[in-house]
Amino acid sequence: MSPEDTSGGAGPGAVQTPLDALIIVPVRDAVVFPGVIAPITIMRQKSIAAAQQAVREQRPIGILLQRNPDVDDPLPVDLHRICTIANIVRYMTAPDDTHHIICQGVRRARILDFISAVPFLAARVQEIEEPQTKSPDIEARFLNLQRLAVEAIQLLPQAPPELLAAFQSMTSPPALADLAASYLDIKPEEKQEILETVDLTARMEKVSRVLAQRLEVLRLSAEISQQTKAVFDERQREAVLREQMATIQRQLGEGDGKAREVAELTEAITRAQMPPEADAQARKELRRYERTSDASGESGMIRSYLDWLTELPWTADAEKSIDIADARKILDEDHFGLEKIKQRIVEYLAVRKLAPRGKAPILCFAGPPGVGKTSLGQSIARALGRPFVRVSLGGVHDEAEIRGHRRTYIGALPGNIIQGIKKAGARNCVMMLDEIDKMGRGVQGDPSAAMLEVLDPEQNGTFRDNYLAVPFDLSRVAFIATANNLETIPGPLLDRMEVISLPGYTEDEKLEIARRYLVRRQMEANGLVTQQVGFEADALRLIIKGYTREAGVRSLEREIGRALRYAAVRIAEGSSDKIVISAGELSTILGQPRFEGEIALRTSVPGVATGLAWTPVGGDILFIEATRVPGRGGLILTGQLGDVMRESAQAAMTLVKSKASELGIEQTVFEKSDIHVHVPAGATPKDGPSAGVAMFTALTSLLTNRTVRKDTAMTGEISLRGLVLPVGGIKEKVVAAAAAGLTRVMLPARNRRDFDDIPKGARDSLEFIWLERVDQAVEAALDPLPE
Repeated sequence: MSPEDTSGGAGPGAVQTPLDALIIVPVRDAVVFPGVIAPITIMRQKSIAAAQQAVREQRPIGILLQRNPDVDDPLPVDLHRICTIANIVRYMTAPDDTHHIICQGVRRARILDFISAVPFLAARVQEIEEPQTKSPDIEARFLNLQRLAVEAIQLLPQAPPELLAAFQSMTSPPALADLAASYLDIKPEEKQEILETVDLTARMEKVSRVLAQRLEVLRLSAEISQQTKAVFDERQREAVLREQMATIQRQLGEGDGKAREVAELTEAITRAQMPPEADAQARKELRRYERTSDASGESGMIRSYLDWLTELPWTADAEKSIDIADARKILDEDHFGLEKIKQRIVEYLAVRKLAPRGKAPILCFAGPPGVGKTSLGQSIARALGRPFVRVSLGGVHDEAEIRGHRRTYIGALPGNIIQGIKKAGARNCVMMLDEIDKMGRGVQGDPSAAMLEVLDPEQNGTFRDNYLAVPFDLSRVAFIATANNLETIPGPLLDRMEVISLPGYTEDEKLEIARRYLVRRQMEANGLVTQQVGFEADALRLIIKGYTREAGVRSLEREIGRALRYAAVRIAEGSSDKIVISAGELSTILGQPRFEGEIALRTSVPGVATGLAWTPVGGDILFIEATRVPGRGGLILTGQLGDVMRESAQAAMTLVKSKASELGIEQTVFEKSDIHVHVPAGATPKDGPSAGVAMFTALTSLLTNRTVRKDTAMTGEISLRGLVLPVGGIKEKVVAAAAAGLTRVMLPARNRRDFDDIPKGARDSLEFIWLERVDQAVEAALDPLPE
């Protein structure tokens, strides 16, 4: 029922309602539609008088909605203008002196004017006839609305069957629209708007739209209810089954499974020999686990935590004696060359032997890919007699990957450090922190900051993982890091490590590595033995020179594997028993060589010089090309050069102009020509000052019409005074020059300090020219003018 709040009013007088007037009963929040039976509670004196007058005269009433429900004594201006003419089916007075009427709507009516001669509201009205239009559009809308109404009633949890039958048996479109609108859960103002819509098509459109929206809500509600019920039923079923299982176990005399599990965990905690703080935490969590029901989610989280605590190696194994001679043998077996690196590793092992409880430095192997950084860590583990575990840090951008997640999160786990120690099964393992230079920083924190504690010998004895929430001693772990580019490692983190640089391999070193390791390893991978297949030395050398160009040997190993798979096919087919791969067969097996000795071709004309560059994956050679076109003295720079490299080119041009008379260059050349300097591989960004000597040499070669020697490469920064300044990456650059087949390199004289770092194979195969001034570069690099 719709309550009407009490308000004062005059009692009814013995008056007669005019015959052309309709008694009006204003309501606050109810709209009665034609054809619908609805109860209304009336409590205002005027409304009671109006209803009683209608009953006495056996006349219909008009149910009219107020515009503002807060008005207690509504005036005509406070009422809408469309009402529903309704018959009072029954009038009742309750024991609490409240009055109720049950009305049945008949038709719509429009208020023309109100009559003031009676002590209640009455008005002259114009009845609105219901349109009886029939068309395919009306019929389609009728069927759609009926379908929506039936589906909505079926989704209601307590809808009476009679209501569903009423909608299914409805044949009149206007009656269906009004009946559906009366049951919609919408505001009275929205219902009044539907009541005032006389046009049948528009009315059915409004009702269908609102009903479709409510139906979507009912569907989602039913789906959510069904899912919730399914989860509840599953949990209830699980709890019942667990209780039945416990009862069966007690009947069979097998005891309480939970008690047996707690006893096993207690024994595991005792066996783990944890420090006092960790032991106390474990036993506290065990008591919580004992009180927790197996059916709860918290039980599984506590059990997982206890498993981690009991399975970690809290006690350090006894240190094995380190045999230095045996360590040298292991390093020589696993790696060819790298004498300085091996010597430093032997020193590291010797210190470990003499001071096993001392704080050894954290080693960081830095170098291009494929030079053996990871395998060196494995060799150290073999020499120490400790388990080896590798933790990949490439792409890690969340601090929790290092420190672990807090146990408040579902699926929380310890960080990679603790996971690695558990995997190794020993607290004094060798842990390889691979690709430490490729850690990122994200919104979840900075993992490199978390690594500061891990790699600090003063702090890592009490490393606290967020998941464990108790200190764990990392001081016995031998940490070894690897990196390709030291520039991306934060300074404080780099300061905690001792960097050991691994240069790229020379051609002769790659040949020996291929003979000793790569061929044998690929033969085992492809199911071959030495009696079935072999390589000629020239074939291996051609693979190194013509099919690979890298600092390491990964691509070389892949190409050897391709050649061996070709041989494996022929042997498996039975066409041959013994195959020796020669250089002449490589074009058939691997295709045409991908790299050529292009230096002679590129430097055969004036204006082209060979420079040396450093990259994160090793050294490389690059060509500086210069040409002259008619113009007004401009300098054009292309090849995606960075700001520093562009400034080097401008400095080189200025230096050439200042030395024009010494070099025999006419000044008019600069005034009437534009100089274009290009560095090929235009898609690759390039920067740095070390190409200054090569740019000066290329410009001098162009303007003096003298070619640069094809066997010579150069690097160095220049100043406007003509000095050659030192640069970095000398070792990588010289190795790249040797690998490219060059025989002479020109380096800054102040880089002599780096000479000992250059691999012996590269030193022996190259002639070194040390430059202090650019004049020396011109004299050493340019061929004499042709006669």
